[in-house]
Amino acid sequence: MENLFPQVENEETCSSHSHRCIWVNGPIIIGAGPSGLATASCLKQQNVPFILLERSNCIASLWQNRTYDRLKLHLPKQFCQLPNFPFPQHFPQYPTKKQFINYLESYAKRFEINPRFNECVKSARYDETSGLWRVKSCVLNENEVEYICRWLVVATGENAECVVPDIEGFSEFNGEILHACDYKSGEAFRGKKVLVVGCGNSGMELSLDLSNHNASPSIVLRSSVHVLPREVFGKSTFEMAVMMMKWLPIWVVDKILLMLAWLVFGNIEKYGLKRPLEGPLEMKNKKGKTPVLDIGTLDKIRSGHIKVVPGIKRFTNASVELINGQFTHVDAVILATGYRSNVPSWLQEGEFFSKDGFPKSPFPNGWKGNVGLYAVGFTRRGLSGSSYDAIKIAQDIALVWKQETNQKKQHITACHRRCISQF
Repeated sequence: MENLFPQVENEETCSSHSHRCIWVNGPIIIGAGPSGLATASCLKQQNVPFILLERSNCIASLWQNRTYDRLKLHLPKQFCQLPNFPFPQHFPQYPTKKQFINYLESYAKRFEINPRFNECVKSARYDETSGLWRVKSCVLNENEVEYICRWLVVATGENAECVVPDIEGFSEFNGEILHACDYKSGEAFRGKKVLVVGCGNSGMELSLDLSNHNASPSIVLRSSVHVLPREVFGKSTFEMAVMMMKWLPIWVVDKILLMLAWLVFGNIEKYGLKRPLEGPLEMKNKKGKTPVLDIGTLDKIRSGHIKVVPGIKRFTNASVELINGQFTHVDAVILATGYRSNVPSWLQEGEFFSKDGFPKSPFPNGWKGNVGLYAVGFTRRGLSGSSYDAIKIAQDIALVWKQETNQKKQHITACHRRCISQF
């Protein structure tokens, strides 16, 4: 009797090509970050086989290789845990980078998730003739591999590639230039004048870290920004906002948050920090721009240890000219200019994903496309959004998987009984 639960893959050599072809008896997940791991665990819970491809040599490579040492989760841990596996009780409310990585490694071990590392996906396209997805991957030090599957889960996330702005004179600058993904600690910049480009959560925290290591940081404010206290009266601001939004419209919650920020900070515009006209939650929903949760940077700005400067006009060999005409000498530049999706560079599809690499449908409807295509981790709602996507995707795939498996089982049982009756 044939196997009712076949292996995840069957391998064969393509006759017309030198690369290997692998049939995947289940979905392919691309990306072994928190979003990919969450989807994998939910599929495990549904007993659906899968393959998880990861271009680096470890899980959560962004966290392990491209984050600074002092990083902690900006939101309370209960809003950052993945499905079916809470954080350990002894973890603090805001786990450190090392603690979060340990949590993810324990998560992968708990659900026996074994990604295929060092596999960089070059292209993925839907073959209308066969009704299957064809995923070409380049394995480290090996030939190209082509996977063929029915379902494709894109879990490469919002932060796959660094964003580097094009600023006049960049090539002329003689000082050190690095993206925030390569920054580890302010110790290397002790005594130096450092220009931090970008005033989001990363830019603000890097400026604080530089100041704590006796560097002289200046942070570039190119546009307006919302700065909120991380906690008010010992209570998480984010948690308060979540609770209020259950009962109040978003514009009312925004008013309350800004009033609390005024009580804690006072008028921050006199320090060069101009607030947007839209409220913080409204901006997050419409533009995906996250408000800054202050962890001490504002005190340093008030004291003058961190300077706020306007936008950059151009660089010279040892200084920067600001848009107000002022020249400032700097020894190093750190680009806290964020990340972007890399989906358009490899996914050959134009209906579900937009040109910026995000699903066209907003949350909560951006997890499912057509012809077996799914997206997880593109909600701009952090890890809680990834968990929501992962659960929905696993349930949707499992529904079809189980129906077909049961039909196959019934068919085989019927054939077996007919054979017995004939004898």
